[in-house]
Parts: sequence; structure tokens; C-alpha cells
Amino acid sequence: MIVYRTCMLDRIKALRTRPWIVALLIGLAAQALFTLHIDRPSKIMFDEVHYVPAAHAILDLDGPRNVEHPMLGKELIATGIAVFGDNPFGWRIVPSLAGTATVLGVFAFLWLFLGTMRPALIGAALALLNQTIFIQARTAMLDIFLGAFLLWGLVLMLWAMQGQGRAVWWRWIAASAVLGLATGVKWSAIPYIALAAAAFLIIRTRDARIARKPLATVLTGKDQPHWNGLPALPALALLGAVSITFYFLTFFPAFFYAREPLSLSGLFAQQWEMYALQTQVLKPHTYQSDWWTWPLLIRPIWYFYEWDDGAQRGVLLIGNPVVMWGGLLAVLACYWAWFKEKAIRPLAVALLWTASLAIYVVIPKSLGFYYYYHLSGIFICLILAVAFHHFDRGRNRGWEEWFAAASLVAFVYFYPIIAASPLRNSRGFEHWILIPSWA
Repeated sequence: MIVYRTCMLDRIKALRTRPWIVALLIGLAAQALFTLHIDRPSKIMFDEVHYVPAAHAILDLDGPRNVEHPMLGKELIATGIAVFGDNPFGWRIVPSLAGTATVLGVFAFLWLFLGTMRPALIGAALALLNQTIFIQARTAMLDIFLGAFLLWGLVLMLWAMQGQGRAVWWRWIAASAVLGLATGVKWSAIPYIALAAAAFLIIRTRDARIARKPLATVLTGKDQPHWNGLPALPALALLGAVSITFYFLTFFPAFFYAREPLSLSGLFAQQWEMYALQTQVLKPHTYQSDWWTWPLLIRPIWYFYEWDDGAQRGVLLIGNPVVMWGGLLAVLACYWAWFKEKAIRPLAVALLWTASLAIYVVIPKSLGFYYYYHLSGIFICLILAVAFHHFDRGRNRGWEEWFAAASLVAFVYFYPIIAASPLRNSRGFEHWILIPSWA
């Protein structure tokens, strides 16, 4: 027995030094969860009505469709249809892969950010259970791709931050390319590129102040504790040039449309058309909501509620209340950690979440919807893991495990109405309506 326990402890210690093995196991678990019954419902649901036909148009090279958004997300949906057929599995399989990439991105971010396994595992588990990732990973829409690309762009920037010499340059270029691809899904990635540039300069400025060096050293790449070997001006130029290049590359198939093919001049004209469509005043919608309601889970969205495949089924886009409401307390705790202790890491993730919400105060959208909170919900998982790690201070009191267990209980409770499981009857949804505005 003692020998067995010793072997098990040795294996656990080995896993802590081999994050890629843990990441592989997390990825397999996430993909299995996201893929199970992914063909439910068997019909188009919610905004799939826009993006599945747009994917068909790309596959057929027919002509422009759904030009309000860039093309990459629809190209990825089209890839699933091309490989697995024009059916619910084909529509949703690539979004499910993006969901798995998002969970792995949370793990990688926290591993690089904190350098320890426990919070990385907790963050990945909460991402798996936060429900919005689960639902978006099983829906042929754009936001799951936006979250995956954006999060991995941040991961690559963190990786570059810790590099040396040429590795910094290649990691920075890779991060810039991935952020450009995020913009190729939705324009709402653009503010994050600006925030990444600002964060780069702020960190460099802080490093100069700590080292008591002239502020001019912010622009150099030599003897830097972060992004060592990468001068500031070339870094910012690369960030802009590479991200813009990869963004425009996503429009390549449109040059071969049978109807209204793009030209170089038409490519730039289309950007103005996209802006006009995204800023137009829309008619009121049943599920519209204001940005301040999203963290509070006041108005979720019924993606689907119909009789399908012999049963009443529903898909309610709603965050896990334990994760989402608990995350708000974690945001306050992270700001408190900065106020009391000048703790930088808690402040950084709290500011990231705050910025992700503040963006929608500024963006000129006439209507808001709860699925716009998708990115903020991902960042909530980062915040919770960082807050638990900071306040636990290595004492391993198990608070985060109990919190993850409560999140799992809530996930299991909501599972029937987030996974289109058979319900009792047409009024079966009432069991989960804890707040009248959820109906």
C-alpha cells in the first residue's frame, strides 16, 4: 500500500512538470463533453440561421452573404460541412473544437501567468463548466471562434513576454497573427489589439521605473525583464502590420465568387459597408439586453425551444450562476488585492474583465445581447483562479475545489436545458426558471 501511494505521488509530481500531458487530458475531456449529442437539436437554432447559409455560400463560391461580419468564422463552419456533411454534426463540429481550444487556452494562460498547476487546472475546469462556452461550442455561431483566437493571442503574448532573443520575435509575430485571425471572425477583437499594445507599453514603463532607468529605455529591447530583445516600436509595428495582413487574408475565397467577386478596391469598400451594417439602428428584439445586465444573468437567450426528434427540447444560453455570480465577487477581491497589497496579477485580470465589458459601453451598437458577454465569461474563469491562488497563499485549503464542485452541481442541474435534452412537456422549462426574466 505504501509503495502504491508513493508511486501515485510520484506520478502526480511528474504531471506538474509536464503541463502538456495535463493539457491533453483536459482537451480530450472537453471535446468529449462538447461532442456528446452535438446533433441536438436537429434543426437550425437561433443565429445559425445566418451563419450556416453563409457557410454554404462560401463552399459553393456563390456570392456574398452575411457581409456584416468578416469571413473566417463562416469559413470554419464551412470546413466542418465540407468534411462531415450538411447536417447538425457538420455545422457544429468545428465550433466544438474551438470550444476545446478555449478551455485549453484558459489552462495555458494561467500556467504561464502564475507558473503553477493548481490554478491552471481550476481555471480550465471552471471554463468547462461556465455553460456559455459549452453552449457556444455546440452552436454554429461566431463567438466561440472569437474567444478561442483572442485567448490564444493573449497566451502567445504571455509566452513571448517570457522569451529571449529570436524566440521573442517569433512568438510576438505568432500572437499578432492570431489576433488578426480573431478580427477576421468579428471586429470586436480590434479593441483587444489596442489594449495589448497599451499593456506592452505600460509593463515596459513599469519595468523602467522599478529599475530606475530613463523612460527612453521603454523603447529599447536590450536588458528588459519582459520581451527581452524586442524593441517597442518594431513590436508595435509588427503587431499592427501582421494582424492587419492576416485579417485581410481571411477574405481570399471571396475573390473567386461566381457572383459579385471581390477586387482589391472592393475589399476596402466592403469594410465601409460592414461598418454601416454593424452600426445601423436595429428593430427591438425579444432577447435584447443592456450591457450591465449581462454579469447579473438578468436576460439570457432561448436559442431553441421546440418539439424536435420526438421530444420537447430547449437550449437556453445562460451562464453558470455559481461561476458568473461568484466571479463578480472574485473581481472585487482582485481589485481589493491591488488596493491593499499592490498585487499586480489580480489587478491585471480584473482590468481585462472590466475592459471586456466597458468595450460594449463604447461600441456603437443599437442592440445588445447576452452572448456578447462570452469573452467576459472566459475572463471570469481566469479571475476566479487567480483570486483563489492569491488569497490561498499556498496553504492548499481547498476552497477552489469546493467552488469547482458547486459549479459542477449547477452545471448538472442546468444540463437538460443547455444540451437540448428531452423535457417532460411543453412547459418543462419552468423547472429551471429561477428568475422571471429567464422565461
